[in-house]
Amino acid sequence: MRFNKKIIALAVGLLAATSAFADAGKAYVTSQDGGVTIIDLNTMETAGTIDVQGEGPRGLGVTDDGKFLIVAVRENGSVSVIDTKTNEVVKQIAVGKNPEFVRVRGNLAFVSYEPSSKAGPPPTQAAAASTTGAGAEAKSEGAKDAAKDDDDNKEPARIGIIDLKKGKKIREITGGPETEGVEFSKDGKQLVITNEADNTITVHSMKTGKLLKTIKTHEYGDRPRGIKVSPDGKTYIATLEFGNKFLVLDKSFKVLRTVDTGATPYGVSFDKSGKRIFIAANKSKTLEVYDAKTYEKIKEVATGNRCWHFSFTPDDKQVMLACGKSDAVLVFDAETLEPTKQIDIKQLPWGLVTYPKSMGSLDTKLK
Repeated sequence: MRFNKKIIALAVGLLAATSAFADAGKAYVTSQDGGVTIIDLNTMETAGTIDVQGEGPRGLGVTDDGKFLIVAVRENGSVSVIDTKTNEVVKQIAVGKNPEFVRVRGNLAFVSYEPSSKAGPPPTQAAAASTTGAGAEAKSEGAKDAAKDDDDNKEPARIGIIDLKKGKKIREITGGPETEGVEFSKDGKQLVITNEADNTITVHSMKTGKLLKTIKTHEYGDRPRGIKVSPDGKTYIATLEFGNKFLVLDKSFKVLRTVDTGATPYGVSFDKSGKRIFIAANKSKTLEVYDAKTYEKIKEVATGNRCWHFSFTPDDKQVMLACGKSDAVLVFDAETLEPTKQIDIKQLPWGLVTYPKSMGSLDTKLK
C-alpha cells in the first residue's frame, strides 16, 4: 500500500499543532480574606474569582474528573462544592468547627476540623517551643488558638469524611490536637495525619478510623505540619516547623533520620519521579529542593512572605507557590528553580491546587 507523502506531512503537522495548543489546565488558589482565584495555566494570568459563600476559605481539593472543587470554609463550618464549569457553589456540606485541610480521594473528601479552636494571636517561635504543643498561627491568617497549652484546648481534631455523591458527612476519624496535614498510604488503606499541638504523627485505618500507630516527634522537632508519601510508597516526609527539619520515615513509619531545612518548613512534596523533595520554608523565605535518595540539598531559591503551599503545574515543568503576606503566587522553573512569573493575588493566598491534578503540598498527581 502506498501512502501520499503530502497527506502524511499534513497529518503530522496537524497533530503537532493540536499538541502545541493542548489545554494546560487551571490552578485554583484560596485567599483567606477572599474567595478562590482561578489562574489560566495557558497564559499564567488570573481568569476570574469564585465566591465560596463564606469567609475564611483555606484547604481545597479537586475531584479526579475535575468537575468539582471542594473548599473548606471556616466561617460556617462547611465545605463548598463548586461546579468548575459554572464556578458556582452548588452545595455546602456541614463538617464541623474551623475546617482547614482538604484531601479528595475518589468520591470522598477528607476534611480536618477543630472543635476546640479559638481565636487569638500567635506566640513567637521561642515562646511556643518552650511549651510542648503551644503555638498557633494568627487567626487572621487562617489559624488557630494561641493557647494550645490550655487543657480546654486539648480536644482532638477530627477528620470529617464526606461522601460527595451523597452530599453529606458519613463518618469521622479522631486525630490529635490541631491536626495539620493529611496523607494517604500508597495502597489507600491508611490515613496519616500530623498533629502539631501534641507533636505527633498518627496512622489510622481508612476503613474503621482505628488508631494504628503514634509517632512522637518532640525528640526530633516540634509542630509537625506537612506530610507526603513518595510516589513508590516506600517513604514518608513530615516537616517539623519548630525543629527546622524534615523527618524521614519508612513505609512502616519507622523514623530513619532527620534533615535540616530553612526556618519553619511547612509545605512538602515529591516531584513526579520521586527523585526530588520540595520544601517551602516559611520564615527563611525559601523554596528548597533535596535529593530524595541522599537527602542532600540540591538548591534553594528566595521566595516571598508566608509561603506555605505549592503545586507543580500539570506538565510538571513549573512550581507555583502561594505566598500569603506577599499577596502573590510565585512561579518557578521546576528544574532550574529560576523565577518565571509573579501573579498578584490579594487577601492572603493560602492554598493552591491544579486540574489536571498535580504533585504538590495539597494534592498528588493521578497516574
